[in-house]
Amino acid sequence: MERTIAYVALFAALIAALGFMPRIDLVAGVPITLQSFGVMLAGTVLGARRGALAVLVFVGLIALGLPLLSGGANLWTVLYTPRIGYVIGFPVAAYVTGWLTERLTGLPLGAAAALASIGGGMMALYAIGIPVAAYMNEFTLQETAMGALAFLPGDLVKAGAAGLVTGQLARMRPGAVLSRTT
Repeated sequence: MERTIAYVALFAALIAALGFMPRIDLVAGVPITLQSFGVMLAGTVLGARRGALAVLVFVGLIALGLPLLSGGANLWTVLYTPRIGYVIGFPVAAYVTGWLTERLTGLPLGAAAALASIGGGMMALYAIGIPVAAYMNEFTLQETAMGALAFLPGDLVKAGAAGLVTGQLARMRPGAVLSRTT
């Protein structure tokens, strides 16, 4: 129990810290940040439930008004912007990423984590973020999806990095990767 609390807090803090890295603004009011990388890692390292819980703790902190989203934003400053769909999607993305990592046991952990990050950290996040951004921007779903293509290369790099980090962590500290020890 104490270990779970420590890991959940650690990953909530990691996601918050990644919000202080410089962001890149591309299209339709949704920036490229490293926070989605933290969400992917929460799922690949902690597993579905713990990963989602870590992200929910992070969302709780921004709901309290802490400026932990990239650019110093909190939940209330992005509530009526295209970014809100991605914030809402963070816990779902962590859960799906963790769920896939837990089940792709036929693959080496690094490869499983990278694929899970694509399926959860990208596809699940896009499935929520794109429709909300389309609605908020008053664009069609197709227009917004086409605009989201600009995020694809960076997100693929993040997914690959999540696989590498998770695989290395498992080699260095095998018991630390809870997605494979539960």
